[in-house]
Amino acid sequence: MEPETHLPDPASPTPPLAPEAAAMPAAATSDVPAEAFAPRTDLAQLTARTQAVREQIGQVIVGQQDLLELLLTALLADGHVLLEGVPGVAKTLTAKLLARTLDVPFSRLQFTPDLMPADVLGTSIFRPAQGDFEFRPGPIFASVVLIDEINRAPAKTQSALFEVMEERTVTQDGTTHHMTTPFVVLATQNPIEQEGTYRLPEAQLDRFLFKLNVGYPTLAEEIQILQGHHSGFGGTPLEKVKAVLSASDLAALRQQVGRQRVEANVLEYIAKIVGHTRAHKALYLGASPRASIALLNGAKALAALRGRDFVTPEDVQFLAAPVLRHRIMLTPEREMEGGTADEVVRAIVQSVEVPR
Repeated sequence: MEPETHLPDPASPTPPLAPEAAAMPAAATSDVPAEAFAPRTDLAQLTARTQAVREQIGQVIVGQQDLLELLLTALLADGHVLLEGVPGVAKTLTAKLLARTLDVPFSRLQFTPDLMPADVLGTSIFRPAQGDFEFRPGPIFASVVLIDEINRAPAKTQSALFEVMEERTVTQDGTTHHMTTPFVVLATQNPIEQEGTYRLPEAQLDRFLFKLNVGYPTLAEEIQILQGHHSGFGGTPLEKVKAVLSASDLAALRQQVGRQRVEANVLEYIAKIVGHTRAHKALYLGASPRASIALLNGAKALAALRGRDFVTPEDVQFLAAPVLRHRIMLTPEREMEGGTADEVVRAIVQSVEVPR
């Protein structure tokens, strides 16, 4: 929509407003910061940097383009990701490759039923010479943390992640320790195994920006995988993948994402989609305002990743399922009928009028 241009009053000495400011009510413009009228963002650097990440991971991973785009979107939106899929579809490998493209500290945690919170967060060690305790950080103190099979740890260990995933801090013995920036948790889980697993609590699921379903490769992609292994590619040559993004680079890209333009009607569109989950007859639990914020931040990052400095309703529609599928709960009747969260999200999106 083209902004409305107001001609200045010839009798008034006040200079005309910029076109963006002129479209706003006079009472509101005085409260809007000057950066709101800044020139449109140049996304050339962001496009080049993210393309370099794609190329590095593409040396090892065949296909999975949508998965990679969503992982990059979460990275730019400063969000955690839950990867769900059957064994052998490269969930862990993809997460490790993404971490290798970043020049930041990385750690990997294998969750097991006997894992304790101290094994994740760290513990205090008594120092006899000094007569005090020293905190020894656990593996969670890294910029990119890969948690493999997150649903294999019991509730006690799961709850240890609540604070660090949301507030980026760890409180131990009355002392608060702050995480470095960036801090991203990439977790994997198997959707079909029941033995030795624990369902993630809703409070923890809500802390993940996206839940991504990792499916099987296509026939052509699987043939390409086999050809690579047959010709001697073999194994998982992680050393091929080099770091192309530093912590400062990522911080600069996230600042660009934060300056993305979002029209008021798109904000309303997001609120309506999330609001419909709270009144849908097939849902026992709807999404919280945190889901609305996640959908907004994700859409801004996705638009930037696709070379636009503004968010469209299509960006919101594309991310509706990854943002909402783990934040809603079907009624027992709908589950017995074989319904899925994705089907309900799709129906809600289709029922909400698209802004023009």
